[in-house]
Amino acid sequence: MASLVERVRGNGRVVAGLLLNLLVSICIVFLNKWIYVHHGFPNMSLTLVHFVVTWLGLYVCQKLNIFAPKSLQPSKLLLLALSFCGFVVFTNLSLQNNTIGTYQLAKAMTTPVIIAIQTLCYKKTFSTRIQLTLIPITLGVILNSYYDVKFNFLGMVFAALGVLVTSLYQVWVGAKQHELQVNSMQLLYYQAPMSSAMLLLAVPFFEPVFGEGGIFGPWSISALVMVLLSGVIAFMVNLSIYWIIGNTSPVTYNMFGHFKFCITLCGGYVLFKDPLSVNQGLGISCTLLGILAYTHFKLSEQEGTKSKLVQRP
Repeated sequence: MASLVERVRGNGRVVAGLLLNLLVSICIVFLNKWIYVHHGFPNMSLTLVHFVVTWLGLYVCQKLNIFAPKSLQPSKLLLLALSFCGFVVFTNLSLQNNTIGTYQLAKAMTTPVIIAIQTLCYKKTFSTRIQLTLIPITLGVILNSYYDVKFNFLGMVFAALGVLVTSLYQVWVGAKQHELQVNSMQLLYYQAPMSSAMLLLAVPFFEPVFGEGGIFGPWSISALVMVLLSGVIAFMVNLSIYWIIGNTSPVTYNMFGHFKFCITLCGGYVLFKDPLSVNQGLGISCTLLGILAYTHFKLSEQEGTKSKLVQRP
């Protein structure tokens, strides 16, 4: 009875974490797009604000005894911190240079790339039917991108780089948490300031710092409030990503992410008047079909594994 209660509580925490991630992930996309479109705030500077607010948020959590910091060697987190920078910068550049629909659909390619990385580098195996579901997902993304009336070559380059770095980052997060025996907050507590320092050194080479268009430029109060709010929501996004991957898996996180995909697409068409052609609609439907098939097969395999374990004497 006690184990059943613990299992229910554990599942409840996972569901709560997923729902929190759903809410803040949708908010951050629309808020960042609004900041880019209506205020023109520089991309890397906005990312730097996100990192600093995340670091401060974790510092407050640590002082409130929500988690206990664990001593870690910076050299073991260097690659993770660098990939965190690339993950956020490239996805934000993709959002800035693409329609929300193309930006969101391109992110669906993260699942095939994660599966490829885990197969080639970690010798993890996936069934044939799981592999076949990646065909409609990939085909749908290609269809949408090709027929996007606002097609932007530079935007697609940023989207491709974002998918690659995001996939590596998500696989490494799960691996590092298990390797170093740390939870999501402990890992992010050390990694966020390292990523902030990296961006702080890089920003002056790519964006103005002072004056018009710089992070310390003459911004309106409304712009500053939006940027600060974006930083707070980014902190919640980063924390929930770490928690979900640490308590489930990178693939589970990404498949859940595709449920956010539909809501974000609809919001982009409504709020930003993004155009949608018939062929793009076919591409979106194709990707959704692949996502639903993947989810169905993955759940069936998990149930089959559980049944075998129960039947063992």
